[in-house]
Amino acid sequence: MIKILLDECLPKKLKYRIEELDPEFFTKTTPEMGWASLSNGKLLSVAEREFDVFITSDKNLSFQQSITSSSIQVVLLKARTNTYEDLLPLVEISQPIINTHEPGKYIEIE
Repeated sequence: MIKILLDECLPKKLKYRIEELDPEFFTKTTPEMGWASLSNGKLLSVAEREFDVFITSDKNLSFQQSITSSSIQVVLLKARTNTYEDLLPLVEISQPIINTHEPGKYIEIE
């Protein structure tokens, strides 16, 4: 099972599309975990204890945090907008990236 955490800046219903990609994908959102109010640094620190992959659309995250020293992979979805419709095509091509996740790796999907 690959545990995936969705950032609060992403539409919640992307969770279900991600889980449809692979039966091994288990996805939670930061609000579901009670972590919506955590800063990015604290969020990654807490998330890496329970999750393998963190998916966000926060383009500043890689500048604010030391991802390479983390035990979680960060995937940035770079869409025109942060709407479900614009992000969905990126989610649909993310399966191989999630399946081959590596701790401390940062990947942008455009």
